[in-house]
Amino acid sequence: MQTFEIHSQKELLRVLSELNQKVAGDNRRAAEDGHQMEAKGNCQMVGEKRQMAEDSPDILLKVYPGRYQGPLTFEFSNAVIEGAGKAEDVVLTGSLGAREILEDGIKRGTFRTQTVYVHGDRLTFRNITFENTAGDGDVAGQALTVYADGDELAFENCRFLGRQDTLFCAPLPEHEVEPGGFRGPGEFRPRTPTRQHYKNCYIEGTVDFIFGGAEAVFDRCEIFSCLPEKYRGQDQSCDGNSRAETPSKSGFVTEASTSAGQSLECGYITAASTPAGQKHGFVFRDCRLTGNCPPGSVYLGRPWRENAKTAYINCWMGSHINPVGWKEWNDRIAAGGVTYAEYHSSGPGAAPSNRLAGTCQLTGAEVRGYL
Repeated sequence: MQTFEIHSQKELLRVLSELNQKVAGDNRRAAEDGHQMEAKGNCQMVGEKRQMAEDSPDILLKVYPGRYQGPLTFEFSNAVIEGAGKAEDVVLTGSLGAREILEDGIKRGTFRTQTVYVHGDRLTFRNITFENTAGDGDVAGQALTVYADGDELAFENCRFLGRQDTLFCAPLPEHEVEPGGFRGPGEFRPRTPTRQHYKNCYIEGTVDFIFGGAEAVFDRCEIFSCLPEKYRGQDQSCDGNSRAETPSKSGFVTEASTSAGQSLECGYITAASTPAGQKHGFVFRDCRLTGNCPPGSVYLGRPWRENAKTAYINCWMGSHINPVGWKEWNDRIAAGGVTYAEYHSSGPGAAPSNRLAGTCQLTGAEVRGYL
């Protein structure tokens, strides 16, 4: 196994450049020889044991405490990237937002804002904080912390800090709604299925902060909904679940009002775009949904595309979760192609009898397909 010890920004950039260039060279030689790269299969991670990179990695990157400036790209495969110490000590940071106007006069757009871009397979990240400090979406626009576009990716004991669109779990949908909407590294690539696993992670955000088309499993994670900055200081009754070590900074809400008689909407946890025919989308198992938003102001998810799939299994939900649970988007839930499911939700935000029509509570027999 090849091991690299990273103590500085310069060392990290040098090692990533070396490893990424080797992959590019291998791909060129394969193309020249007429060989076809092996395609990822459309198979599932849920309910199956997968051979991850940590079982037999070719490469180990040991990253020592410090702050490392993005954007950073990981395009190699079969490797472990591990922080030396606690996740809070090793921070990969960036501050790009979608509303920035670039030199060509075009907005940066969502998919060119990521602090970290992952495009290798069988990569395991451990004990690392990823962050995007661009700030409120109504100022910065969407701001990705991680763009995860690889198969059999694993994140363990990691922290994902951001606001709108914190974590993108590729692939992209087949088609964009607006021209140039997918401008970025995956715009013209095949929409290849990916399988991703997040274990004991902390993920925060405001609007659609876990989104995309991956089959992604979240085990024992804390999912924290941040109070948008524009509502700070107002007389709102909050959940009180905020963790002192990960304070909410700034946020954004797309639809909200504090006017009398109107409810406050602080955001949506997920926005799945599960491809047609894929058995699972986002699956949350034994997670805690916390936040510092007012009661009933956050939704479990809304469908980015017509086949969105999201399930919460044995999850504890704070009072910030709206009793209806899910939010309609362009009548996709009503159309019948969306699968939104729960099983044994608990806590003040669990309200199975009040959930939106077209969503479901799983039976004991049905839930076995998610375990």
